[in-house]
Amino acid sequence: MQKTPFDLPDEARLWAYVADRSLSEREQEKLLDKLRAFFEDWTTHGRPVRGEATLLDDRLLLVGGMAQGEGISGCGIDASVNVVEEAGAEAGVSWISPLTVVYRDDEGRVQTASRPAFRELAEAGRVTGATPVFDLSVDTVGALRQGALERPAADAWHARAFDLADAAVELG
Repeated sequence: MQKTPFDLPDEARLWAYVADRSLSEREQEKLLDKLRAFFEDWTTHGRPVRGEATLLDDRLLLVGGMAQGEGISGCGIDASVNVVEEAGAEAGVSWISPLTVVYRDDEGRVQTASRPAFRELAEAGRVTGATPVFDLSVDTVGALRQGALERPAADAWHARAFDLADAAVELG
């Protein structure tokens, strides 16, 4: 199990956003301050939502939320998306499309590529089954704790989509 920065239960919802560039420490703090202020009043159908957020690798924003009862409604989710969009705009960043492939390069830096560009990288052998990739569809804190956000491409949906299953390299 992976240690997470969240003090939320496994069933808490999770949303992952990736900035189009690295954020400075000051930008990160401003963004997280805006989200913390939002979390103080976040509700869904009149019920309070307990929310938390963290930034990883200066680019990946993770937002977790848990409401008692039936979970977080569409309106509650929309409110959180709106505040993330506003905070990004204030920081001068855009959030990339979830259809973009997010991975680590050979130096361990977070990179993004369109799906066609990532396919070209795979065909050229510049990314392999051992390349760490991020699955932005991870939707619970429990899945995050289980390591579903970042893992080798051979162990993620990327293996099927980009023919990387046989390209796994033994890491030692």
